[in-house]
Amino acid sequence: MIERTPIFNIISQVLLFLGLLLAVFPFAIVLIAATHNIRDVNMVPMPLWPGHDLFANVAEAWTRGNFGVKITNSVIFAAGTAIGKVIVSAITAYSIVYFGYRGRMLIFWLVFVTLMLPLEVRIVPTYAVAANVLSPYQGLLDITGITWLVNTLTGVQISLNFGLLDSYVGLILPLVATATGTFLYRQFFLTLPDELVEAAKMDGAGPLRFFWDMILPLSRTNIAALFTIMFVQTWNEYLWPLLVTTDPAKRVATVGLLDVVPGPDATPDWNVAMAGALLVMIPPLIVVALTQRLFVRGLVATEK
Repeated sequence: MIERTPIFNIISQVLLFLGLLLAVFPFAIVLIAATHNIRDVNMVPMPLWPGHDLFANVAEAWTRGNFGVKITNSVIFAAGTAIGKVIVSAITAYSIVYFGYRGRMLIFWLVFVTLMLPLEVRIVPTYAVAANVLSPYQGLLDITGITWLVNTLTGVQISLNFGLLDSYVGLILPLVATATGTFLYRQFFLTLPDELVEAAKMDGAGPLRFFWDMILPLSRTNIAALFTIMFVQTWNEYLWPLLVTTDPAKRVATVGLLDVVPGPDATPDWNVAMAGALLVMIPPLIVVALTQRLFVRGLVATEK
């Protein structure tokens, strides 16, 4: 037990305030820079009081970066990926916890080990699969000699090609699997009492009904927590959307910031770039604000 004293409370408040300053300071700089004109934003040091050009800078960034389309793409990308992660991880954890097949713990640990393989490590094979989903089957046909045999007998060259580049499916599908979500759901399901399963069996509920009517309602705070984390994480993705999308109409907001950042020989209008960064930050902040209560409860408490 930690004894609470006035001195300890003061130290805690001071440390929390310092942490708040460190977290908020970069956002404050972005907001202040977005309110200045091009002359003030390039002053050294930049004035730390707000200017009067916020709406003009936001309008210029919105038009130059085409953020109407790109923010829509980001919302679809982040929400689709987060929903997919929630569904896949919940079903996977439910299978591991409530079905007694052989090798389920081996499967769980194989899934858990993928935490050591972030997207940046597996970016090349993932991109290769997204560029041509059927490439593994084409390789299998080539190795077994079926391609050569068909070509020799019929003169037809088998070439399987189905790409997902420049599509929402190509953006979302390779990122749907998540070991973090599977681990979170598994740990929560293990805390549920066994009497729930016995009561469901006595009522004649099958696995799907038990999952839908019992497990999911009890998991709503975990769903909110996982959705919020994965939405923000996916929204901030830069490398994967940059590789998968070449069509400007399919670009996401984080990649769209390239259109408002001044180049080496361009006018240094960093006020417009900061306004663009402000536009990109707003949607995830709205999601966190709307799900904050359930998000915190999902991380620190359970409902049983």
